[in-house]
Amino acid sequence: MVLHGLQKMTLLDFPGRVACTVFLGGCDFRCPFCHNFELADGTAKPVMDDAELFAFLEKRRGLLDGVAVTGGEPCLHPELPELLRRVRDMGYAVKLDTNGAHPDRLEAILREGLADYVAMDIKNSPEKYARTAGLERLDLAPVRRSVQLLMASPADYEFRTTVVDELHEAHDFEAIGAWIAGAKRYFLQAFTDRESVPFANLHAPSAEKLRAYADIARRFVPDTRLRGVD
Repeated sequence: MVLHGLQKMTLLDFPGRVACTVFLGGCDFRCPFCHNFELADGTAKPVMDDAELFAFLEKRRGLLDGVAVTGGEPCLHPELPELLRRVRDMGYAVKLDTNGAHPDRLEAILREGLADYVAMDIKNSPEKYARTAGLERLDLAPVRRSVQLLMASPADYEFRTTVVDELHEAHDFEAIGAWIAGAKRYFLQAFTDRESVPFANLHAPSAEKLRAYADIARRFVPDTRLRGVD
């Protein structure tokens, strides 16, 4: 299995863990605010294979205690369960990032206990989901099923939304809140611009807007928090 990136240490990507972050290529979404668009569209070149990853993890025993797997969309890869299995067999905890578009693969991972923590993106309210994911149309049923799987799973998890001023409004968080009502936790994270973001002229909402959106969502998910806001 080829890997498209490795961040050797992070204190941010895996809550409560000193971890590395593994980046896998490919994604079925084309979100206009994506920070890793070169992974999503396939233009990023592989940097290593899984044998090199396992050699790295062997050397980092006692220094790292977690591995975060992100993308792109990791669940596109049929080899993902075996990768996670081998990482866990080495004694590392696993965090998986996903867009929720592959519930069958997510269900298999949860059933086998291959992920200790799952972070799933909720792109927007249902009526604006396709546009926010950069698609002309989108069958939301797989995403809805992934939400249900996580909410019924013993694995720890979070839902999260990257908030973009041009794409999100207050009523979207009413709809999202109603959709994931009763979830364990929900994060709103402010969009930040980078050179790798595919569409220009996107902006983060003000801190006041973000706090107001969080207050709306908190009526449905009491543990609603903000990321990237001072």
